[in-house]
Amino acid sequence: MPRYSQSVADLCQCSAKFMAKTAIKQSKNKKGEQAVKSKENSPAGSQILNAALALTLVTVTALVPLTFAIEKAYSQSTSSQCKIEVRQPYRYITSNGIPDHATGQFPNRGNPNTISAQDYHFKVPLNPTPGQGQSRGYDFGVAVNGVPFDPGTAELWNGDMRWHYEALSGMMVSRGSLGVDANLAHVQPNGAYHYHGLPMGLLEKLNYRNKMVLAGYAADGYPIYGPYCYSTANDSRSALKKMKSSYRLKSGTRIGGSDGPGGAYDGSFAQDYEFVQGAGDLDQYNGRTGVTPEYPSGTFYYVLTENWPFVPRQFRGTPDASFAKGPPGLDRGNGGGRRTDRFGGMNRFGGPPGGPPRGLPGGAGPGFRPGGPTGGPPGGGFRPAYPNENN
Repeated sequence: MPRYSQSVADLCQCSAKFMAKTAIKQSKNKKGEQAVKSKENSPAGSQILNAALALTLVTVTALVPLTFAIEKAYSQSTSSQCKIEVRQPYRYITSNGIPDHATGQFPNRGNPNTISAQDYHFKVPLNPTPGQGQSRGYDFGVAVNGVPFDPGTAELWNGDMRWHYEALSGMMVSRGSLGVDANLAHVQPNGAYHYHGLPMGLLEKLNYRNKMVLAGYAADGYPIYGPYCYSTANDSRSALKKMKSSYRLKSGTRIGGSDGPGGAYDGSFAQDYEFVQGAGDLDQYNGRTGVTPEYPSGTFYYVLTENWPFVPRQFRGTPDASFAKGPPGLDRGNGGGRRTDRFGGMNRFGGPPGGPPRGLPGGAGPGFRPGGPTGGPPGGGFRPAYPNENN
């Protein structure tokens, strides 16, 4: 069994045991530890354990081959708060950024930060229009539970803005360095929990496998949906289909020397991927135009996908300033200026061309710590979906 598969299997078993023990303890009549042990060893206890293991295997299978820092289920002491209001011509989203689902344990070996409440004030246009296709400088959007979608990273190869490291594929995954949990999320130094990929805890609550679910809103105002959408875009009676991205890894090798990291395209950088029209279900924005439960007359919408880009990277419309990122250490208050995704003040990876970035094993910078087994395959193991039409 490949090492990354073994790490996920170990995670499943650990998570299942935790779930089973929790169920057993809830069913006991306070008869002491001896009674609990006998229940764990009883046929009924074994059945609970086996059922929990099976459930966990199904849930986590979609996340292979990431190495997750989800050492145990973790609930926040601060409750999730999110309010979405419509006041023409905007939709206003205010939240404390605390997720409404269990998370992995933070801090962990790959992420030294603790989740804490934020003060988010976002707004998006109710009637978005196509813009200039901006792709950087903003959080992509916000989930319906008030947690931001922020798929990119600020980590650069040799400080070169052309080469951004990817959080969920390539070298970052194989080194287990970002400490993401089963929601493909982790925490910034200021305590901000944010999603880099499919927010599984939220999607499960929304019953995303059985219906098309609204997961959030992009900074430009277009809605964001889960991976299952109508197979025929304009027919709400058509069967659900898991959308697939039209991006794929480039073939060949990157430029080397002082202009690039060299090596084969393996998903370590956003620049390792290219859009191929018709290769999947979606367009270059990882979206499509069609009807949805919330927009029965049709709209353009983005889709969260299992493979790159996971969360869309390019805006079809114009992002609102309330999603703009600011310099390190600056939190978003009443609109705009949230810090970028940097750990412990580190905002760049250095190292020699083709070598590991600083802060990772083999480098010499602060912030990152190895998190679990290595050996994830190049390119990650997710799949995305997009299309591009006027609304």
